[in-house]
Amino acid sequence: MLSPNDASERCEALLARAKLAGAEAGDAVYMANGSQSVTVRLGALEDVERSESEHIGLRVFAGGGSASIGSTDLGDAALDELAQRAVAMARLAPPDRFAGLADAELLLRDAAPALDLDDGGEAEPQALRDMAHAVEAAAMAVAGVTNSNGGSASSGRSVFALATSNGFTGAYAASSHGFSASVVAGEGSTMQRDYAYRSVRHAADLPGTDLIGREAGERAVRRLNPGKMRSGAMPVVFDPRVGASLVGHLIGAISGSSIARRSSFLLDKAGAQLFDSGVTIQENPHILRGLRSRPFDGEGLPTTPRALIDAGRLTGWLMDCAAARQLDLAPTGHAGRGGSGAPHVSTANIALANGSVTPTALIADIAEGVYITELIGSGVNGVTGDYSRGASGYRISNGVIGEAVAEFAIAGNLIDMFAALVPANDLELLNGIDVPTLRIDGMTVAGD
Repeated sequence: MLSPNDASERCEALLARAKLAGAEAGDAVYMANGSQSVTVRLGALEDVERSESEHIGLRVFAGGGSASIGSTDLGDAALDELAQRAVAMARLAPPDRFAGLADAELLLRDAAPALDLDDGGEAEPQALRDMAHAVEAAAMAVAGVTNSNGGSASSGRSVFALATSNGFTGAYAASSHGFSASVVAGEGSTMQRDYAYRSVRHAADLPGTDLIGREAGERAVRRLNPGKMRSGAMPVVFDPRVGASLVGHLIGAISGSSIARRSSFLLDKAGAQLFDSGVTIQENPHILRGLRSRPFDGEGLPTTPRALIDAGRLTGWLMDCAAARQLDLAPTGHAGRGGSGAPHVSTANIALANGSVTPTALIADIAEGVYITELIGSGVNGVTGDYSRGASGYRISNGVIGEAVAEFAIAGNLIDMFAALVPANDLELLNGIDVPTLRIDGMTVAGD
């Protein structure tokens, strides 16, 4: 794996070769990852993995067309061939008036923000094994846990670099550390499984293995002996672990590419009041040590904090340069990159802001409802907003969360669901998308 500086140099060297081969413009990306993980099961070592990958990609524009190509060989001869092939492909490609680099005046020119994403360390295999043992042991110590799917610990590091022919070069490194446990409670046909995990940028930010292990065990035991839900319309409350998926559907619907293709249920909703005025959804790419923090996007544009939903109102679309040109709007710094191919929309750290009530108060007036802890399947129509997913969780009766329930489905339409959404005040910033406990009244539950 190259250092960020060396990765930038390789990208610039590849662009210089593309220019000599006849490219009119282009950009180059370098992506590398190295990781290792250890898994134990029932106290015995089950798996040790180490993976390393390194890739350089080139996108060129020539003769009105564009082409992308990539290689895992970073040698000079390989870069020569890569550049020549890319330019030859671009000259044969059909013209695309929306494709192209970001305008030079939009590129990040100031020093990139220091986001402290890399702790510079890599855990030793024995340390990972000790963590995997500890997190599984903590889960297995919970009364009622009878078996294990395993405890795991991992550590890794990545480097990303980007150079464009119109003046941008940038690179950064990021580390990752985490552990998880998945265990089974009960016996025979009554068995139930659940899990818990934590992932951070710096190893020093990891919580105790006993905390995560105990959470996995307690979640599994609490799911034992599930009952059935009756069918009907009722309030549905989403645990933060699954409620984040609702924000994921919003992000997909406000992607500029979806709007340009006219394939979003939020088409023509720019500036519309989608949520209650008490709901705000913020994106902050500059959180120190954030799991999705980044100093610039995949086209070299600066990243900036912004509200996706401000007091319930949609502030606009998320756009890379191609989508922005299609919609005759400005790009928003949301371009992501793979090893090859055109940019695509991606987001940074997203959080739905706290509401004004505790989770207990949020459900206090629910005579009959359901608290969702797991969603199953992917029955969401991104064009119409129709929503239907299998679920499991706990019955809410007279304002109290009670017995486990399973084998039912919840349904609605995302536009109606967004309008009815009410957040509690228990937000924790743990993942790339975070939400507090969420309540949505009037959803359809299909049970017995």
